[in-house]
Amino acid sequence: MAESSNYLKKIETMSEFIKALANPIRLKIALTLLQKDGCDVNSMVDSLEISQPGVSQHLNVLKRAKLVKVETRGSQRCYSIKDENTKALILKLFAFNAQA
Repeated sequence: MAESSNYLKKIETMSEFIKALANPIRLKIALTLLQKDGCDVNSMVDSLEISQPGVSQHLNVLKRAKLVKVETRGSQRCYSIKDENTKALILKLFAFNAQA
C-alpha cells in the first residue's frame, strides 16, 4: 500500500512540473534562467516585457513545482533552475518541440 501511495505522489509531482511549464511565459522564464544561469526578477522584467508582479507570480508557480530555487545575494533574490536533471528535462522538451 505504501508503494502505491509513493507512486501516486510521484505522479502528482510530475503533473505539477508539467503544468508549470505548460504556460508560455513560465516556459520562457525557465529557458531564460537556463541561458543566463540564473537572474533576478528585475532583469527578467526587462527581457520578458511583463510587470514585476507578473514575473514574481510566475516564479512562485515554478518554485512550488520545484523547478527553480532562490538564493539571496545581498538585497537581491536570484532565481535559477533547481538542478541538472531539471535543466536536462527542460532542454529535452525544448529540443523535442524544435523537431516537431
